[in-house]
Amino acid sequence: MTEHVSTGFERGTDGPKVILAGVDGSESSLRAAAYAAGLARRQNALLALVYVQPVIAAGAAMGAPVAGATEEIAEGIVAEIRDSAERLKGIFEVRWQFHTFRGDPYAGLVSAAEELTADAVVVGASEQAGHRIIGSVAVRLVKAGRWPVTVVP
Repeated sequence: MTEHVSTGFERGTDGPKVILAGVDGSESSLRAAAYAAGLARRQNALLALVYVQPVIAAGAAMGAPVAGATEEIAEGIVAEIRDSAERLKGIFEVRWQFHTFRGDPYAGLVSAAEELTADAVVVGASEQAGHRIIGSVAVRLVKAGRWPVTVVP
């Protein structure tokens, strides 16, 4: 008979400790955040709300005014997401944090999940028609096979 000696924490064995929800201000992402908040509450896990701020390529920005306007828009989105998160916090009484990463949504969520050692990732279904052809962020996260991924419609 072989004796099993624990060598430390094994991800997913005791339920998730960090549930990451990707939010971008869309209705589906806010539903995903609410769903993730419920999971976090039931599992007594930390809810990490993550917004990935897009970075405009240098060639696309024709000077500081465009970059400045983009930054203002991003700050507006972050404020809106924070307000939504505050409403979720009151409803679910869950431990949560808000994080902003930069980059494309897929790479940003992967970086966030790695940095925050997420045990599960929750995202909203894509609301963009083009994603049916080239693949949504959710599909790419599932194909990465590194975390359980829940896609909320």
